[in-house]
Amino acid sequence: MPSLTLSGVTVNFPFSPYECQKAYMNKVIECLQKKVNGVLESPTGTGKTLCLLCATLAWRENFKGTISARKIAERLGKEMFPNTPLSSWGTAATDGDKPTYYTDVPKIVYASRTHSQLAQVISELKNTSYRPKVCVLGSREQLCINQEVMRQESNHVKVHMCRGKVSTRSCVYYNNVEEKSTDRDLVNSILDVEDLVQFGTKQRVCPYYLSRSLKQQADVIFMPYNYLLDPKSRKAHNIDLNGAVVIFDEAHNVEKTCEESTSFDLTPYDVASAINAVDRLLVEQAKEISHKDSVNEDVNVESLSSGLKLDLSTIAKIKQILLDLEAAIDSYEVPSDKGITKPGIFIYEVLERAHLTYSNKTAVYEALEQISGYLAGQPGIFLNTSGLQKLSDIIQLVFCGEPSEKDRRHQMETNTAHFKVHIHRDNSVHKKKQSVDVWASSSSKKQGNILSYWCFSPGFSMQDLVNQGVRCIILTSGTLSPLSSFTSEMRIEFPVRLENSHVIERDQIFVSIIAQGPDGAHLSSAFDRRFVPENMASLGNTVANLSRVVPHGLLVFFPSFPLMEKTLEFWKANGHANRIENIKPMFVEPKGKGTFNDVIDGYYSKVNDPASKGGSFFAVCRGKASEGLDFADTYGRGVIITGLPFPPKNDPRVILKMQFLDEMNRKKAPGLKYLSGQDWYKQQAFRAVNQAIGRVIRHKEDYGAIFLCDQRFKSADARAQLPSWVRSYVRLCDSFGNVVRDVSQFFRIAQKMRPVVEKKAPADNCATVCSSDTQSSSFTSCSSSQTSHTQKAKVLDTCLPSLKKRRLNENSGASGMASICHEYESEVLDNQRRPANLLDALEQGNHSTGEDSGFTMGEEKANHLSTLSLQYDKRMEDELRGGKRKIKLVQEQKPSVSEDLSEEGKASRAKKFLADMKKSLSQVSFDRIIQALQTYKKTDDLDQLLTETAILSEDTNTQSLLHGFYQFVRPHHKKRFDENCQELTGKGCGYKPDHTLSKDEKKTVMLQNGSASKNEVHTTFLTDVKKALGAERSTQLFQAIHTYKKTDNYEKLVTTAVSLFTERDENFGLLVRFGMFIRPNHKKQYKDMLDGLIGQPVSAPDVPVMIEEQQEQPEASLLSPLRSQSKISSFFSSSQRR
Repeated sequence: MPSLTLSGVTVNFPFSPYECQKAYMNKVIECLQKKVNGVLESPTGTGKTLCLLCATLAWRENFKGTISARKIAERLGKEMFPNTPLSSWGTAATDGDKPTYYTDVPKIVYASRTHSQLAQVISELKNTSYRPKVCVLGSREQLCINQEVMRQESNHVKVHMCRGKVSTRSCVYYNNVEEKSTDRDLVNSILDVEDLVQFGTKQRVCPYYLSRSLKQQADVIFMPYNYLLDPKSRKAHNIDLNGAVVIFDEAHNVEKTCEESTSFDLTPYDVASAINAVDRLLVEQAKEISHKDSVNEDVNVESLSSGLKLDLSTIAKIKQILLDLEAAIDSYEVPSDKGITKPGIFIYEVLERAHLTYSNKTAVYEALEQISGYLAGQPGIFLNTSGLQKLSDIIQLVFCGEPSEKDRRHQMETNTAHFKVHIHRDNSVHKKKQSVDVWASSSSKKQGNILSYWCFSPGFSMQDLVNQGVRCIILTSGTLSPLSSFTSEMRIEFPVRLENSHVIERDQIFVSIIAQGPDGAHLSSAFDRRFVPENMASLGNTVANLSRVVPHGLLVFFPSFPLMEKTLEFWKANGHANRIENIKPMFVEPKGKGTFNDVIDGYYSKVNDPASKGGSFFAVCRGKASEGLDFADTYGRGVIITGLPFPPKNDPRVILKMQFLDEMNRKKAPGLKYLSGQDWYKQQAFRAVNQAIGRVIRHKEDYGAIFLCDQRFKSADARAQLPSWVRSYVRLCDSFGNVVRDVSQFFRIAQKMRPVVEKKAPADNCATVCSSDTQSSSFTSCSSSQTSHTQKAKVLDTCLPSLKKRRLNENSGASGMASICHEYESEVLDNQRRPANLLDALEQGNHSTGEDSGFTMGEEKANHLSTLSLQYDKRMEDELRGGKRKIKLVQEQKPSVSEDLSEEGKASRAKKFLADMKKSLSQVSFDRIIQALQTYKKTDDLDQLLTETAILSEDTNTQSLLHGFYQFVRPHHKKRFDENCQELTGKGCGYKPDHTLSKDEKKTVMLQNGSASKNEVHTTFLTDVKKALGAERSTQLFQAIHTYKKTDNYEKLVTTAVSLFTERDENFGLLVRFGMFIRPNHKKQYKDMLDGLIGQPVSAPDVPVMIEEQQEQPEASLLSPLRSQSKISSFFSSSQRR
C-alpha cells in the first residue's frame, strides 16, 4: 500500500493520492498537530472520507510513536538518534515538553448525520491498512434485541423498561455483556450497527450495552452527530470529550442540528398527558394504601409493594406544578395569526409561575424521572408518559449549570443569550397528532397555547463542545460554501480552512445559467413570478427541450413540494408533461417515505433500459433525493435547478432567526461578527442548491451538466455563493439556442472520450440472470418485474394524488413479488450484490430493475461506490454493473432446462401466494407480516415471525396462507414451523426430513448419486450430520466432499472428517456411516482406519460403496494403508476429545 509523508507524518493510502487529496490530508494533520479547529470543503468524488480516516489515524500512530521515542530517550538519558533530534518526531503532536503517557493518546470521535452514512464510513475504514479499535454508538431503537422491550410503542417506555430489566438483571442479553465485551475477536473487529446486532443476536448479548462497553477502550468512536450536540444524549451515553479529536462529516446539516437539539416546543397536549399520567399514579397509590390494614398519616410508598420511592405529597406537588405550568402558558393572550415573542430569559419567568426554579429543579427532575420509570414499567395498558419525559428534558436544558445564589442571574443571562421565547396558539398539526392517540383522554385534546423555546445560534452547542476540553473540531462536507458565513455562525475560531478543487477535468462538467426559456420569457421562482402561467410554461418548454439533448438520466429540482406540485399540474394540463414523458418518462419524489423506493427503482430501471432515452426524476431541494442519494454516471447526466429554495419567510422561526441575527449585529460585540438576517436567508437557499447540484459528479470519470434556470443566478453575488469547483465553469448564454448547441457539443465529446458500456436488452437480462441463478453478478431481474416497477413508479399520481395520469397495471405488485421470490429460490453464496433469499430481497425493496442497475439503488449504491474507485477508474465501475465478468460466469455454468423450469415454477407459485395474501388481508396486517419477514432475515429469530403469522390461523379462509408461508421459512426452521401449523390449525405443512437441508446440501446429495433410494440414504445422513455438527461445521464437511470428488485427495477428506466426527464420542457412528462417500479404491484404507479407531472390526455393510464412478486412480490413491493410518493416528495423538 503506497505511503507518503505529510507534515512529518507517514500516511498509508490505498493508492497514489491526487493533489487535492494531499491538500486535504495536509489540512487535517495541521488541525491535529496545532490543536486548532478546521472547516474543510471537498467535493463529492474526491475521496474525502478516505483521506480523513487515513490522515487522522496516521497522525494518531505518529503521536504514539513520539511518546515511545520520548520514553526511550528518558530511559537512556539521551536521544536514540543524535542526528534525528526528538523535536523532529513531531513534538507538536505531544504538546511540546508536557509529559505524555499512552493513556493520553487522543480518542477520535467521528460523527456523521445518520447511521447509514456511518456504515459507509466504516466500510471505507476497512479499505485502509489501519485497524484501530472501534465502536459505534446507537440507540436502543437500533440496538436492542430484547423482544419484550422492542414491542413497546413509545421510545421512552423502551428506555425505562430496559433500565428496569438491567437494574434487576432480568435481561439475559445484558447479563452476558461483561463476559463477551472482552472477546478478542469482537474488540479487534470493525463493526457497524448492523454487524453489532448480528453479533449480539448470535452470541445472545446486548448490542446496546456492548457498544457502551467497547467505547471505553475504543480508539475511534462513531456516532450520529446529534449524540454529540444534544447535551442530554451526550450525558446519557457518557461521552467524555476531554482531549478528544471531534470530526463532523457531512457537516452541512450541523447548524440546523445544533439549534434543534437545544430547542423545544411544549404543547397543551404534552402538559395534559403529563397531568393524566400523574393522576393515574395518584389513584393507584391511593387504592394501594386503602387496601392496607392500617394507614399512617405519613405513609411512604417505600413501605408498599410498588417500590416507588416517592410519598404521596411529592406526587401531589408534581401535579400542582403541572397544573400551574398549564395555567401560566394559557394565561397569555395570543393573536390567532401571530404569537408573542419574548427574550430568552423570559423562560425563567414562565417556569417560576409554576414554582420551577434553580432551587428545586433537581428535586423536581428526579421525581419526574421516578414517576416516568415507574409508570413505564407497569404491566397492562400503555400509558403515555411522553409529557413527563419532555418536562424532564426541559428542566435539564433550561436549568443547566449549578450557579451559586449570587451568580444565578448571570448564569440565566448566559444560558438564554441565543434564545427566544415564542408563545403561539395550537394549530391543526397538533390537533391531528392528538386525534390519533387513542390513549389520550378528552382533557388532553383541548386547545391552548404552545410554549416554544428556540435556539438561534449553533454557536451555543459548539461553545459547549469546546468547554468539554476537546483537542480540536473538524467540520467537513462537500457543500459548506460560503465558508466565511458558515464559520461566523459557529461562534468558534476556525484557523484552518480549505475549499478543495475537484478531481475532474474541464471537459467533464458543463454549467450554464439559463435566464430565459426558448420563448424568451424570463425564468424566476420569485414569489411574485413562480405561479405566473407565462413563467411556468416557459420553464416547461425549457425542461422539455433540455430532456432532448441530455442523455440518460435527468434530475430536476424544485424549491419546495407545493411549487413542484402546482407546476406539474400546470404542465399536465397544458401538454408540457406529455412532451417530457414522451422523451424521458417522469418520476416524481413522493412526500412520504413509503413509496420512495418504488419511485427511485422505477427511475433506475428506465435509465437502464436501452430501448428508452432515459428518464427524468423530479425532486425538491432539501428532500431525500437531494441529500442522500447517489446519481452516478448515467443516473444523473444533467441537473436542472428551477429556482432558489429560500426558507418560508412567514414561518415564525425564520422571522425570529433573522431578527435575532440583526439584533446581534446592532450590538456589535467586540471580536464577534454575525451574519445579517438577510445574508443568512440567502445562505440557506444557496446551501440547498449546492447540495442538489452535487448529485451530478460522483467520481473521477463521471461527467454531467448543471442548468441554473432562474435569472437571479446571473448576479455576481449569486455566483459567488456556488461551490468553488463549480464557479470557474459557469457560463451565461445570450439565448436558449446557444445553450442547446453548447451542451449538445459537450455531451458528444464527453461520450466519445468516456464511452458507456453498452447495455443488454431487458429480455436478454432476464434470460441471462435466470440461466445463471447461482453465480450472477447483479440482482435477479426479469422483464415482467422491471416493467411493473416502471409502471408503478412513473405514474405521477402515485406520488402526487392531484396528478391523475394513468392506472397501474393490476398485476404490477404481484410481478414485483415474483422477482423477489425468484431471488429467494436462487440463493447466491459468493455474490453479496444479489439478494440471497426472499428476506434479503424484501429488505432491499423491489430493487431488481435491470442488469445495469445492479448496485445503484439509493444509499445502497453509496455503500459500494468506495473512493477506491478513483484508483480503479472505469474498469471497476463496469464490473460493478455486471459486464464481462457476468458473461463469463454464464458461459461457465449452464443449468439444465428442467432446473430452469423448476425455478420458474417456484417463482410462479410464490407470486400467486403473495398476491393472494395481499388480497385476503388488510394492508396493516400484510405490512406487519412483511416487516416480520425483514426482521426474520436480520435476526434469524423465528419467534416473531410465528407471532405475526399467527393471525392467518384465526380465519379458516386464511389458514391455507399460513401453510403456504412454509415455502419462505429457512431450512433449519422448517420442522418447527410445521409443528406450529399443526398446533394452530390441526394440519401440518407436509414436512419431510430433507426439507431441513439447504440448497447446497441437497446438491451434495445429487452430486454423489442420482437414484431416489440412495438419495434418501444421503438425505437422512446429511440431516443427522447437520444436527450433530451445526451449520458452520457441516458446511466445512460438505466442502471437503466436493473437493474430494474433484481431486480424489483421500488424505485431505479423511483428515477433515475425522477432526469433525471425533470431537464427541456420540458422533463416532456418523464417522462409520460417512463411508458411503468413500470411493472403492479407498474403501479398504477407510475400513482399516475405522478398525483402529473403534478398537473392533467394522463389518462390510457399515462401509457401503456409494460412489461408483469409473476413473483412473490418481497417485494419491496409491498411498499404502499403513501410511494413511499413520497420518490419521498422528492426528489423533495431537487432538483432545471433549
